[in-house]
Amino acid sequence: MTTEAKNKRTAPSSDLLDRFAAIAGEANTVRDAGQMDAYLTELRHLYTGRAALVLRPGSTQEVSKILELANETGTAVVPQGGNTGLVGGQIPFDGGDEIIVSLSRMNAIRAIDPEGNTMTLDAGVILERAQAAADQVGRLFPLSLASEGSCQIGGNLATNAGGTAMLAYGNARDMVLGLEVVLADGRIWNGLRALRKDNTGYDLKNLFIGSEGTLGIITGAVLKLFPKPAEYATAFAGLSNLEDAARFFGLARQAAGGLMTAFEIIPRTGIEMVLRHGDLVRDPLETPHDWYVLIELSGREASGACGECLENLLGDALEGKIIRDAALASSLAQRNDFWRLRELMSEVQRLEGGSIKHDVSVPVARIPEFITRANDLVQAMVPGARPVPFGHYGDGNIHYNVSQPAKMDKDVFMAQWDAIAAGVHEIVLDLEGSISAEHGIGRMKREILKKVKSEVELDMMRQIKDLLDPKGILNPGKVL
Repeated sequence: MTTEAKNKRTAPSSDLLDRFAAIAGEANTVRDAGQMDAYLTELRHLYTGRAALVLRPGSTQEVSKILELANETGTAVVPQGGNTGLVGGQIPFDGGDEIIVSLSRMNAIRAIDPEGNTMTLDAGVILERAQAAADQVGRLFPLSLASEGSCQIGGNLATNAGGTAMLAYGNARDMVLGLEVVLADGRIWNGLRALRKDNTGYDLKNLFIGSEGTLGIITGAVLKLFPKPAEYATAFAGLSNLEDAARFFGLARQAAGGLMTAFEIIPRTGIEMVLRHGDLVRDPLETPHDWYVLIELSGREASGACGECLENLLGDALEGKIIRDAALASSLAQRNDFWRLRELMSEVQRLEGGSIKHDVSVPVARIPEFITRANDLVQAMVPGARPVPFGHYGDGNIHYNVSQPAKMDKDVFMAQWDAIAAGVHEIVLDLEGSISAEHGIGRMKREILKKVKSEVELDMMRQIKDLLDPKGILNPGKVL
């Protein structure tokens, strides 16, 4: 089917909608426009769409039948997990001709193998529940996100989520051994293999991880589990500038090695926002600092080695005047308090008015340069704007967010999104970075992708899409 033909879809007839509803069952079909609202807009209300129907299948076989019918009739399908995505990939357009397939009912944990360190589950399992299931058998599933109480495994894999533990464990792609995927024509690929080594041809699962539902719908996964840490050592450190953060990271990497599982940076601006709006939070240190680092070490034996290593590291950093102050968590409750400051960073920015957000990565050594240049650019474009760059320093992923000036109209500020994003992305590319580190492309960055990918790369992506979804029914208009 040509691109022109794909873009000229007609709304499904009432008879066709009845055929779709018969697959999932009327009780698992949402037809009422008001009841659809939760599926039609995302958390930040940047994207709102319309749908002809919302289907909530309860099995892989039902998803297969839905896609078989959609492929036969040329009906566009938008897969949706927990609806926590930040680039609009899970939201339909406003034509009203697409149907949403929500995976939320497919929430079974199919099997856990503690000895083999694997867990097989449905795509609709909420991340927090997957973490808890691993914990119950003395294992760790290390993917951790601020939205883990509502995001789903299928969405995490479809966007190749990162999170706070990537420094030690990698991103979502690194935690997957096998997948079950329903293809555009309804065929089911059963790739649920728990093998650590399988060198039999192309690694097909990596086509679907990060594809944002444009190549197939992930319905199940075999995930890697890890030994549960027996001890943690966590600290908040205050610094004067980003150059010292770079020095501190280098010192920590050398001293802690594989024990270091997190190294997060937070500006004072962000801490103040959390203190203004967060519940049960307090300033991590006695005096304010321009920058903070949340660092955590973890170990498999309760030997006290992590605490000793971190205490020595902080002492050396203080003596070398790399950090200005530090607090080492003395209990699990204090560790949780430290992490709560970090986890509230995204939520509290919404309470400060408009926020223009970027999910980017640059080489670790160039993070200070990136933030300095971006801050200068933003101040020149919108005097009084409040940059809030924070995130995963150890892997180069910075959430470069910009809150509106205190007395500026929100709509006027938000109208600057495209101009500010273009400037920030130009700096990122100049530093040989990426415009999307862990949130994906979706609708938000689809046009930008054309500017940062070579024609060869885009052509390969289009050919893969055309091969696996020749009628273009899967999440059309997203990514490509």
